[in-house]
Amino acid sequence: MWHPFDFWSWWLPASLWMLIFWGLVIWAIVTIIDRTSRREEPRQPRSNAMAILEERFARGEITREEFEEMRRTLRDQGS
Repeated sequence: MWHPFDFWSWWLPASLWMLIFWGLVIWAIVTIIDRTSRREEPRQPRSNAMAILEERFARGEITREEFEEMRRTLRDQGS
């Protein structure tokens, strides 16, 4: 004999699994769109390297010739 609560006992877990399934599908789509739409930010290490080089020159740790040579090297590596 069929009881009213028998319907809920099998329907509720199925709907819960369906909710989890669609939640994962939506999460995956949002994650993929977010990662593909991000623009790649300019590389920071090169500008940081240049800042360090300028600081070393300002402190007198390197000569002007060394500074120019290192600056050219950084510029050549960037292109």
